[in-house]
Amino acid sequence: MVARDEREPARGGRFVDDYLPYLLARASFLVSERFHVHLRPAELAVPEWRVLSSLSDGGGLSVSALARITLYKQPTMTKIIDRMVARGLVRRAASSSDRRKVLVFATEDGHALVAGLLVKAKHQEEETLRSYAPGERAALKHMLRTLIARLDPDEEARPRAGAGGSTTAPDA
Repeated sequence: MVARDEREPARGGRFVDDYLPYLLARASFLVSERFHVHLRPAELAVPEWRVLSSLSDGGGLSVSALARITLYKQPTMTKIIDRMVARGLVRRAASSSDRRKVLVFATEDGHALVAGLLVKAKHQEEETLRSYAPGERAALKHMLRTLIARLDPDEEARPRAGAGGSTTAPDA
């Protein structure tokens, strides 16, 4: 009896081979893993990258907004922000429109650190999608945004970046 290569799906395929949550998670893992190697030399952890990339436009966000965007629970995000404040990468400040609300902003050091990584992230995205036609790239992103909006009713009310952009932090 010849052993089947473990990488080959069983006859008819494995359940996960056509299961959307698995496919999304696997694709995210593979894309992200290729980018994360760029974080190590910058001495930046993945959660810190997600925060700084989310704040890279210069605007401030609440801890709860950052938690939603970066896919962490709010208590975890608070700890991440505390560490980043101690490192001088972000700062907290009262909102100009509501003094009770605290926003998180990237500092000059945070912006300087993330600037080069943003370029590398876009380059990595280009490399990942190189074999896709521009229309396929746009369709892929459109379908993912539509899926997110349909699963998260609050998503449609959130501002969206320009064409080809995203308001969420890249996991990669």
